[in-house]
Amino acid sequence: MIYVHLAEGFEEVEALTAVDVLRRAECDAKLVSVTGSMVVTGTHGIPVQADLLFEDADYENCEMIVLPGGLPGATNLLEHKGLKAQIEAFAAAGKWLAAICAAPMVLGAHGVLRGKKATIYPEMEEHLIGAEPTGETVTVDGNVITGQGPALAMEFALQLLEALKGREVRDEVASDMLYE
Repeated sequence: MIYVHLAEGFEEVEALTAVDVLRRAECDAKLVSVTGSMVVTGTHGIPVQADLLFEDADYENCEMIVLPGGLPGATNLLEHKGLKAQIEAFAAAGKWLAAICAAPMVLGAHGVLRGKKATIYPEMEEHLIGAEPTGETVTVDGNVITGQGPALAMEFALQLLEALKGREVRDEVASDMLYE
């Protein structure tokens, strides 16, 4: 199971592209609301129906936590105490953590990026606390995947898929979607 987290003001293309790509490869990707409401509105005013509430999520059986960016979405994720505890537990267990756009700031603030390479939306590098900023579109270091922003949502989502299912599955899904 992969949980893509939604907070008010999330970047719609980043969240939905991740879930779409993962589901194409039969990954059990779910949209998880951290707001207490099943409908969460993105940064561009698009309401999205979550699959479940944070309180009902089963993190024991979750393989990957995904954090879409957007503002104030990333800030709202940063302030969620329950999500912080799950991120710290995943980091300690070496389980997958992924964040794109402004959301790598959440991983930085929770100490996950110390000693790792990471990327974030340009000019937000100071939020990669303890990390070596790469400036790459997508960076993978150990169990952490970070991406730069909305235009790179497909590249980021395909990297999530590769981490979970391997290069062959990633390439197959990319080809089926006409992504070069």
